[in-house]
Amino acid sequence: MQKIELLAPCGNMESFYAALLGGCDAVYLAGYEFGARKYAGNFSMEELQEVIKVAHLYGVKVYITVNTMIYESEVVSFLHYIDELVLFHPDALIIEDIGMFDLIHQRYPDIELHASTQMHLHNQSGVQFAKQIGFQRAVIARETPIEEIKKIRQEVDLPLEVFCHGALCISYSGQCLMSSMIGGRSGNRGTCTQCCRLPYQLETESGKQIDQGYLLSTRDLNTLEYIGELIEAGVDSIKIEGRMKRPEYVYYVTSLYRKAIDSYLQFQQVKITEEEIKNLKKIFHRKFTKGFLFHDRMDHFSNPERPNHIGIPVGKVISFHHSTVQIKLSDSVQIHDGLRILGKKDVGTVLNEFYRKNQRVYEAKKGEIITFKIHGSVSIGDQVVKTTDAALMQEIQQYLKESKRKVPIMGTCICHIGQPLQVTVTDQEHTLTITSKEVLQKAKTRAVTKQELKQKLAQLNDTVYTFHELKVVGEEGFIPMSKINAFRREIVEQLNQVRLERKAHQKQVYQRERIEHQEKQVYKTGLFYEEETYQKDQKKFEQVYLEEPLYQKYCQDSKVILKLDSVMTQYPACENTVLISEYGSLMHYSNFITNHTFNIANSYAVRFLEAMGAKRVTVSLECSTEQIKDIYEAYQKRYQQVPPLEVVIETRPLVMTLKYPLLKQYGQKKGFLVQNHEKYPVLQKEEITQIYFSREIQRKIPEGISLTTRVER
Repeated sequence: MQKIELLAPCGNMESFYAALLGGCDAVYLAGYEFGARKYAGNFSMEELQEVIKVAHLYGVKVYITVNTMIYESEVVSFLHYIDELVLFHPDALIIEDIGMFDLIHQRYPDIELHASTQMHLHNQSGVQFAKQIGFQRAVIARETPIEEIKKIRQEVDLPLEVFCHGALCISYSGQCLMSSMIGGRSGNRGTCTQCCRLPYQLETESGKQIDQGYLLSTRDLNTLEYIGELIEAGVDSIKIEGRMKRPEYVYYVTSLYRKAIDSYLQFQQVKITEEEIKNLKKIFHRKFTKGFLFHDRMDHFSNPERPNHIGIPVGKVISFHHSTVQIKLSDSVQIHDGLRILGKKDVGTVLNEFYRKNQRVYEAKKGEIITFKIHGSVSIGDQVVKTTDAALMQEIQQYLKESKRKVPIMGTCICHIGQPLQVTVTDQEHTLTITSKEVLQKAKTRAVTKQELKQKLAQLNDTVYTFHELKVVGEEGFIPMSKINAFRREIVEQLNQVRLERKAHQKQVYQRERIEHQEKQVYKTGLFYEEETYQKDQKKFEQVYLEEPLYQKYCQDSKVILKLDSVMTQYPACENTVLISEYGSLMHYSNFITNHTFNIANSYAVRFLEAMGAKRVTVSLECSTEQIKDIYEAYQKRYQQVPPLEVVIETRPLVMTLKYPLLKQYGQKKGFLVQNHEKYPVLQKEEITQIYFSREIQRKIPEGISLTTRVER
């Protein structure tokens, strides 16, 4: 059976060492720039260098995330950043921006590049495209079901990385504009405001409220019991989400998945105890789901009651008077535990002081009644949950402080009078022989015994190594203890050297030659979703985009172009020009225009897609007028021609596409999500839900620029 990589998240140095102790095979993390979790602690360049060195000593790989959309004005600093990173020899870079992929791939052709989940690779065609252009791993979109992953594995020879645990995006990966449009911060730029974690009201078209709560807030993915299925499906890397999480979380989740993988590989079953699952819930969870990956029920996918850590139930309120609350326990608590009382308004507290039968105590058990003070108001019957288990956290923190991961090695020391000591050591990957500078002498009084020599050579506490087996053979003689210590250090240094050895990357020159555009004319284009609007306004536009089935009805009109959606798995036959919205479509169509869902924000991405055959490239909706101008001028300067750009100048943007039938359960096809008096139109299309911005947006075209403009209605 293949080696399964356990990939852990790291948001800071503490989390990195926690991941190591948890037993990860690889970690993913980011520097201060260009990572999709900007508000994680992240790493300075000095810290990145240290992390990579330490990780490589342990045989752990390091993948650095540079998976944000890159604006034209950032390209120079982005490349400078990459040039610095490659000097440290990371094992791979995780990339979203197709233009920056092209730049790095040409600049450093021997650097391993992974296609980020933000690229929305959710089917065989998308992964095949990633392999074709030079990616060496695909991070599969989190909405992809296990059956599709199996199919991808069978058809495409490219390593697959799949999320197994942690926070989920309810939107299709890389297809969310909600944070950008509502919160003014882009999820494609690493600054997501998590609008999906806000409370909403759900209304019908007529304005009748049919639901309310945290309707878009997903539960946390948990696939511990399905690890065997992921392994059998041929997944190469099992990935834990959590670069924003505490070190205790990183350690505990990583250690559980380490245990799950190892137990399945050894016994063909996952051996995780109920107590371990309970502790996992204490650490952090929003309730658990097996997600789209394993077809969880829709009512097990979201958690409309609350968007944050819910802890575990420990009791109910039986009395409340003048800030003093009594609860009857359904589980044990102890001093410094964190509690939350769930009522009309949640009340949180830490048990720094509590009482049982008027006696101050430090712990209490199931069935007992405890009394403590709170700031706030609660009601009898309110549920009480434990959000922090002080003893568990202390136990983990102590373990992280006192423990150290070790690399098992094996060695044989050969001893002969009149000759240097000779040690052959192996770490299962490298084998080397080291000879001491000092000769073993015949003992004048007392010889150094083989056992004493073995003990001295095995004193590796201050290193990453531990001898799993060490044999000492030959003769006993005399050699100063200081020389034995020096010899041991030499063994460690040489072993470090061979484990850290990496070939220097050779920088190449980026080359994308000028080509004549297939199409030099610019157009006024319109995209229509409703037949009535199309019939009314289509004459205003030189080209028109229509989705099925409207396209089939009006395709005889030469100016009508088929628009494909962003969640394609079936690709309809079409010999004419199509507007495509995801990378898989590039494997099926040669005459195409790329939609704004490709998140294009720089001239290198434009040129790459043009080389793939794009007639026009639609710029990201997150690009400002000035940024559009930057793309235009940079392309024009580099290739001495006008770029084939299309810009959406008027639209009510589709801000989120959900693989979640939000309206279907209420028998509705249209409705509104309401938040802070803003109403966001919702459309239900079979199992797919589309959420639109509350109002139309308009963008100005920079003066003196010639490009295709689009209006969407």
